[in-house]
Amino acid sequence: MTGRTVRLGLLGAADIAVRRILPAVSRAPGITLTAVASRDPDRAKALAATYGGDALPDYRAVLADPRVDAVYVPVPAALHADWVRAALEAGKHVLAEKPLTTDPRTTAELVALAEKSGLVLRENYLFVHHPQHRAVLDLIARGAVGEVRAVSAAFTIPPRPPDDIRYRPDLGGGALLDVGVYPLRAAQLLLGPELRVAGAVLRTDPARGVDVAGAALLCRDADGATAHLTFGMEHRYTSRYEVLGSTGRLLLDHAFTPPPDHRPVLLLEGPDGVRRHELEPYDQCLGGVEEFARAVGGGEATGDTTGRTGGGTAGGTTDDPTGDEAGTSGAISTRQAELTADIQRQAQYAVGGDAR
Repeated sequence: MTGRTVRLGLLGAADIAVRRILPAVSRAPGITLTAVASRDPDRAKALAATYGGDALPDYRAVLADPRVDAVYVPVPAALHADWVRAALEAGKHVLAEKPLTTDPRTTAELVALAEKSGLVLRENYLFVHHPQHRAVLDLIARGAVGEVRAVSAAFTIPPRPPDDIRYRPDLGGGALLDVGVYPLRAAQLLLGPELRVAGAVLRTDPARGVDVAGAALLCRDADGATAHLTFGMEHRYTSRYEVLGSTGRLLLDHAFTPPPDHRPVLLLEGPDGVRRHELEPYDQCLGGVEEFARAVGGGEATGDTTGRTGGGTAGGTTDDPTGDEAGTSGAISTRQAELTADIQRQAQYAVGGDAR
């Protein structure tokens, strides 16, 4: 389907779909909304009236529609696996909200299914499309901080409404799966996928049965570089990371969810003092949708680029953490799921459980 407009189906009218993805689809070239389904039929009709396309009776109807080339899956995390699998088996390309699944084995199975079927499968981490991270990686590659010794990353948000799905364990709620995956993905972006979890702590709300805060320590055994991750959903909003090297330090605020008009500032501390690297604003949501449309329209598989405005790359991964495939390739998504599960196991071990 090279050169054709990607016809998108929506499976679920989640908040992120309404606030961010559908407005981006309406502005992105090469993609158009064709079909919408929601548990609330009136909501589906309203979205179709606003953004175009037809309101269909249910998700299965969207998957069966021959007009639909690709689907966006923003259902709760615990439901991702079933609907991503159903979409791939229906021959549809998939843009799925993070985390791709709540289980590493299932994630690997879906990545393999997409590759075998020649379909694009993307985990919707929007921040990796922002050029500010490309700028960080370029500075590191040029030796701006010397040898990288440690990364510190944090993503925390204030408490959500009591009925928010993030507080429902049956739907895959909890701070780790909702916000902790951001600094974890940043650690892979900055240090590469060859990380192991050295320790972790999760604080669980006993009334809700989900983790509401946590921290993890990761290590790259090849050189001893570490990543310290902090996450939670009963905190002051924080979205930043820091790279500490042998000769300098680099800091980036608004790392994960910058608004489209935000002008990023990279602070680089070194022997010559502090330097500010000011960058242009960038709409990472629009960039992510455009990249997905290019990948589908260009017949590419499960690979991705990081902070570029050009086309995507074929599936697989790279050993170079500054390479263009360090964003959301299938291999990176699989490794992300493995590390997430390792954090859960280490946290269980920390309170007297079995870490196996």
